[in-house]
Amino acid sequence: MAEHAENSDPKGESLLDKITEKLHGDDSSSSDSDSEKKSAPPKLASPSSNKAKIWRLFGREKPVHKVFGGGKPADVFLWRNKKISASVLGGVTAIWVLFELVEYHLLALVCHTLILTLAVLFLWSNASNFINKSPPRIPEVHIPKDPFLEVAYAIRIEINRGLAMLRDIASGRDLKKFLAVIAGLWVLSVVGSWWNFLTLLYISFVLLHTVPVIYEKYEDKVDSFAEKAIVEIKKQYAVFGAKVLSKIPRGPSKDKKRA
Repeated sequence: MAEHAENSDPKGESLLDKITEKLHGDDSSSSDSDSEKKSAPPKLASPSSNKAKIWRLFGREKPVHKVFGGGKPADVFLWRNKKISASVLGGVTAIWVLFELVEYHLLALVCHTLILTLAVLFLWSNASNFINKSPPRIPEVHIPKDPFLEVAYAIRIEINRGLAMLRDIASGRDLKKFLAVIAGLWVLSVVGSWWNFLTLLYISFVLLHTVPVIYEKYEDKVDSFAEKAIVEIKKQYAVFGAKVLSKIPRGPSKDKKRA
């Protein structure tokens, strides 16, 4: 009996030792994992989760089609319907060739067109009794008032806005805007001296039918190049302002006048 008790004690002790070692091992492993979690640096958000805002020319946020109004004029300028766009551009080109190259005059064209139209309709109406055919149906044309009022209202708003901007520039408050407007007017005067007004309108119309569609196709490349160019222009303007503009004497501000 005594030998059996002595033999059972080591087994019991070994069993208890195994249990305690297992418990201590679990505690140490859990503490090590906790310490690793605490010591591990926080995970940074991936770049794809926070997409950087793409820089667009002139600060636009809408697509090019929306910038042009998103209607039929935008479809024409961006060649959504190639037949209509080509027809409009071809018609304007024919008018430019007629007035500029052939040197036809607007008043003469209107008069000759009316003469031809009235002569054809008059002869058709009188000849219909002899050839037993129905006379031509001449539609009644009435010019609506609302579209003209809307156009006049929009033109009035733009003219008032331009006059207010010119008044603000002439008051001498913003030197940067003053120099930009003077440079723009000078460039426009130089370009205007190269061609007459009709040719300048035709060139502008052709540019409206070519530049937007090209820009829409390659807008990412154009915007990237324009961003770099604008950054460089701002750097050069900062140097010019520090060396030249800062030395120009300015008049007293409004606050000093009021004081």
